[in-house]
Amino acid sequence: MKKQMWIGILASVLILGGGAAGAYAIHTEVPSRLKGKPMLASSGQGTPKSLKDIIFETQKLVVMIETESGKQGSGFLYNSEGDLITNAHVVAGTDSVTIKTADARELKGEVIGISTETDVAVVRVPGLSGTEPLQIVRGEKAEVGDEVLAVGSPLGFQNTVTTGIISGVGRSFEIEPYLYSDLYQISAPIAPGNSGGPLVDKKTGEVIGINSAGYEQGSIGFSIPIGNVIGLAEGWSKEPMKELPELETESGAGNIEVESGMGEMAEYLVSHFYDSLNNADYVYAYSLLGGNWKDGTSYEQFREGYLGTRNVVIDDMHVSEGKDDRATVIAVISADERTDGEYVLSKYQVTYEIAYENDQLKLISGKGKVIE
Repeated sequence: MKKQMWIGILASVLILGGGAAGAYAIHTEVPSRLKGKPMLASSGQGTPKSLKDIIFETQKLVVMIETESGKQGSGFLYNSEGDLITNAHVVAGTDSVTIKTADARELKGEVIGISTETDVAVVRVPGLSGTEPLQIVRGEKAEVGDEVLAVGSPLGFQNTVTTGIISGVGRSFEIEPYLYSDLYQISAPIAPGNSGGPLVDKKTGEVIGINSAGYEQGSIGFSIPIGNVIGLAEGWSKEPMKELPELETESGAGNIEVESGMGEMAEYLVSHFYDSLNNADYVYAYSLLGGNWKDGTSYEQFREGYLGTRNVVIDDMHVSEGKDDRATVIAVISADERTDGEYVLSKYQVTYEIAYENDQLKLISGKGKVIE
């Protein structure tokens, strides 16, 4: 199944963080590396902003959004006209919402733009007109390892801040009717109610993404790069939609959960392991190994074994589910390996045993053989 094995893997393990009536996720494609780091912002005196200042300034401009049907999500002020950016799935099915601000005000908002293909919408709040908005990163993309803050109202807890890093880029999947492409994968968890909140650069306080979905069983979230949708949002701000499209939306007290199978979890773990190696994050890759494997292989030995390897691609993968939440993954991989100062393409068949240890899915054992 080529490196595009994210098909199906994400199909059953993603969950939209859209609050009381969000929808969950489904899957497709694979990373394409993105480049460019946000510039370091500073105050007028040339002093870098402190983390506390960034959090305080951001929280003031992030709101909770509630609909009459009981859905709940987040949004953030992006211009001085009182316009909020949020996820389309947060406000789908309605043209007016209630806005709760950080200073405990309740305001009325009108949906002035919503996409049927991309999970983004704009809500106009006259009561916020004239307020200085958050700063937006428009042209540059974040990189793996960049530190970020996710701000929103998970589970109704307004103005919650979670920290993490960009742990992957170029992620893609589909949740009808929306296609999510070129996403940031983040280690900051996204919970119901986080949807539509900003992903903020921890050093600058600038918005780099819209938090949109979360992995059902772990601290993994997904964020739409703000640069990919800011033009769409600005178009609605200049010319609000005269009539909103009809979108299917779930209602009720709870989210729609799609449980992941062991096979899909095992595929995800192996692909995540090689993504970590490709990003030279050997510490994280080593953390995915089971206890017995670590006992027989020190971190130094593990890292040394992969220093000469780059660009690992999974060409094919097969998973066999066993008893007691265990699985066997057999994959064919291609890797550039340094030999005598030059990189040579090598192919291997690798076999991994996957199981839970202390409620965490781990690579219990692994072996490989060269394919001539």
